[in-house]
Amino acid sequence: MVHQQRSQGRLSQSSDTKDRGDRGDRGDRDAIVALLAPRLVHFAGVARTEHVTRAAQEMQVPQSTLSRSMVRLEQDLGVELFARRGRTVSLTPAGRTFLTSVERALAEVERAADEVRADADPATGKVAFGFLHTMGAETVPGLLHAFRADHPRVRFSLVQNYGEAMLEKLRAGELDLCLTSPVPDAPDLVARRLDEQKLRLVVPADHRLASRRRIRLAEAAEDTFVTLEPGYGLRRITDDLCQEAGFKPRVAFEGEEAETLRGLVAAGLGVALLPPPAVARPGVVELTVTAPRAVREIGVAWLDGHPDTAPVAAFKKFLLSRRGSLLPA
Repeated sequence: MVHQQRSQGRLSQSSDTKDRGDRGDRGDRDAIVALLAPRLVHFAGVARTEHVTRAAQEMQVPQSTLSRSMVRLEQDLGVELFARRGRTVSLTPAGRTFLTSVERALAEVERAADEVRADADPATGKVAFGFLHTMGAETVPGLLHAFRADHPRVRFSLVQNYGEAMLEKLRAGELDLCLTSPVPDAPDLVARRLDEQKLRLVVPADHRLASRRRIRLAEAAEDTFVTLEPGYGLRRITDDLCQEAGFKPRVAFEGEEAETLRGLVAAGLGVALLPPPAVARPGVVELTVTAPRAVREIGVAWLDGHPDTAPVAAFKKFLLSRRGSLLPA
């Protein structure tokens, strides 16, 4: 059989389609994939055996179904893929080119299927878990250590970020669960309060309040503050507590990480409202705030209606069991 390029196949692109831009191109690609995908396995089987009857037996499909599938595939592509000689077939040059890409695509699908099955395995699956930077030194390592006592082979993909960024990753399907603060209230998310963490006013060692153990936040109204950047949950809490105390903080420096802020405080560049450090830092004094009540709630959040794999469900149950005892004493 002489290989021919048919003058006009079903998948040819009209001139008006070419002008639709990226959105139209994506729609065309989706349509092509939806049309061709069910026939690719059949094509690969026939190409491998070069015999329709034998391929039908191996794939356990009727020979007539397989023959029709190949004819329709060629019609859809507008290209002859096989040279036919009775019951045997051989690939045309176009068929060989197509087979190389089809085998690569099928192998990638098989790899992806193996990967998602492995991630969902109850014993060895994976949990994509996000948490705040301030919980990375003690809280999260302690939680993972305790969880893996009963689930030693479950794997974790860990993401440290600020709250809003993690909620975006939840919505995008990049995270299964996240520990965040404040506890989100959104219609597309489920969130559960797990614990609360006291915040302290951190001042330089030579600060006028450094000799005190307890202070009212209003006593720092004239001080310069160093804070996290807008969008961070702790920044919002700081602004709200200062407003409740009757003043708007004068912010000199904004950062992305609590321990950096402690360093700025130690250098005498301001004061900060921060959770307790994992390790005491020299050059600063941490004061208990008596008014207003300076705490931040810590909660776990996940996407509403999102089905859990077995390892995610187990870790979620574990986190919920730690209500009131999530944070180190």
